[in-house]
Amino acid sequence: MAERDLDFMTLALELAQAAADRGEVPVGAILVQNEQVIASSGNAKEAEFDPLGHAEIRVIQAAAKSLGRWRLTGCTLYVTLEPCTMCAGAMVHARVDRVVYGAADPKAGAVESLYQILSDARLNHRPKVSGGVLAKQCGEILSSFFAARRDALKSTTRKS
Repeated sequence: MAERDLDFMTLALELAQAAADRGEVPVGAILVQNEQVIASSGNAKEAEFDPLGHAEIRVIQAAAKSLGRWRLTGCTLYVTLEPCTMCAGAMVHARVDRVVYGAADPKAGAVESLYQILSDARLNHRPKVSGGVLAKQCGEILSSFFAARRDALKSTTRKS
């Protein structure tokens, strides 16, 4: 783990909480180059009616625009939840050097849990990966969000 991983993952957690506050699944992501945050985002699928509105995709797009290039070499992407297949594929295509994630995603994780896209030797780029950074905190924000959603659904069902 790099020296600043905890600091950057803490920032990603703040973005995840902001996403939860907006009713989005609480995932936050930031992209860093030379210890500087280039782009940051939380999920925005619901607000933007966008199936591609994952925090990671939004960060990759914003960073590419900010840097004026699509190759994000020299960059590290921090995300609170293990990326899905779409996001992991985007990281490969964008040539992100390193990916740091918090909680594992046993249902949809494409870095280590279900698939290993970022380490697949058949692909032309393989980012370094550090998983489990602040995993407990990253998992708790997701668990709390979905528990609250289930509780709200139960109370709506009871009132009907």
